[in-house]
Amino acid sequence: MRHLLLPLLLGIVLAGCQALPPPSVGTQRDDSVDISDIGDERDADRDRGRVPRQVDFPESEYAALEKTGNAALSGRLTLDTASGTVVGASETVSVAPVTTYSAEAAEQALAGRAVERADPRARAYTHTTRTDGNGYFMLRGLPSGNFYVSGSLVDPSSGQRRVIIHEVGLRDGQHREIQLKR
Repeated sequence: MRHLLLPLLLGIVLAGCQALPPPSVGTQRDDSVDISDIGDERDADRDRGRVPRQVDFPESEYAALEKTGNAALSGRLTLDTASGTVVGASETVSVAPVTTYSAEAAEQALAGRAVERADPRARAYTHTTRTDGNGYFMLRGLPSGNFYVSGSLVDPSSGQRRVIIHEVGLRDGQHREIQLKR
């Protein structure tokens, strides 16, 4: 279950580009977000250990963005390790627009820190999909613009989940292929 929840949450997080810290090996976490819990004391429990956001949700920056379009993005999610390449089978890949809000969270995620939960309004701009058994993914209906493409894999040598984030630009109608790897 842990291997399904974390990649799914990565997609949600990148709506505002927040990321989860790697779970401890053998520990199961439930970091699912129920919108009805907002304002509930359970939020404090889920948000412990998260870095406070320095950037407020930029409403006008997001309002200028399109939510859908006719661009496409495909590729493969992999992790290079000392023992070989790990393929991201059945993992979640997320595409979130580059904004001041998502840039802060992406920076924190790459540093191994999680930021406070994303503003729910950012999720409408994030697109997610799952990889197939060989780590390949395809996303259609994307707007043009600059995006963070992210996924995560468990490094078998350490047991830790590694976040992979690449920035890509898409033009209207473009189909772009990327290698989402670290």
